[in-house]
Amino acid sequence: MSFDAILFDCDGVLVDSEPITNGVLRDMLAESGWTMTLDECMRFFVGKAVRDERVAIEARTGRPLTEAWMRQFYERRNRGLDARLEAIAGAHAAVAAAHAHVQQRIACASGADRFKVEMQLTKVGLMDFFDGRIFSGHEMPRSKPAPDVYLAAAAHLNAPPPRCLVIEDTPTGVTAGVAAGATVWAYCPLPEYGAALRQAGASHLFGHMGDLPALLAAA
Repeated sequence: MSFDAILFDCDGVLVDSEPITNGVLRDMLAESGWTMTLDECMRFFVGKAVRDERVAIEARTGRPLTEAWMRQFYERRNRGLDARLEAIAGAHAAVAAAHAHVQQRIACASGADRFKVEMQLTKVGLMDFFDGRIFSGHEMPRSKPAPDVYLAAAAHLNAPPPRCLVIEDTPTGVTAGVAAGATVWAYCPLPEYGAALRQAGASHLFGHMGDLPALLAAA
């Protein structure tokens, strides 16, 4: 089918930020008393807002999740991203193809805070494609897996959600896109995660962002 708009997640889809962000989170949680490996941290937190896991964090650390702790996390995270962030391989070609395919009606709809999304897109050279069309789950009544951020992006582009294509990489994000009524394709570079993405409702999986232009051409 053809699409009126294409809505991209950010972390893990456009930028390779998850190992950096979760490395900082793992270190700070360990300092607070919750020790885990980077893989364990990513399995628990990827696709989720840290604040949304307040109950689990407080139960494992025995400490309140304070605003001061969150500020320190954001500061350390941002320093790490500024130093080491790179785009997902193939993301520039994928975004350019999507931009042309739907006559510029693309948006970035992320569960992350706006500062992080804008900083990351600027750093990897993708901001010009999304400027003015960035939506943060932190600014919505509910973040992913609720559909709010995708519904807001679709409304801004004046595109009915069933005519939108969402590009996601986590079950949480796929769930949000499906709940919005969109078609969801999942970027899945590791085949072992494919079953969970399918179960969440992804209608198609692809293993490299550089595959997206051909997939759109064939849609």
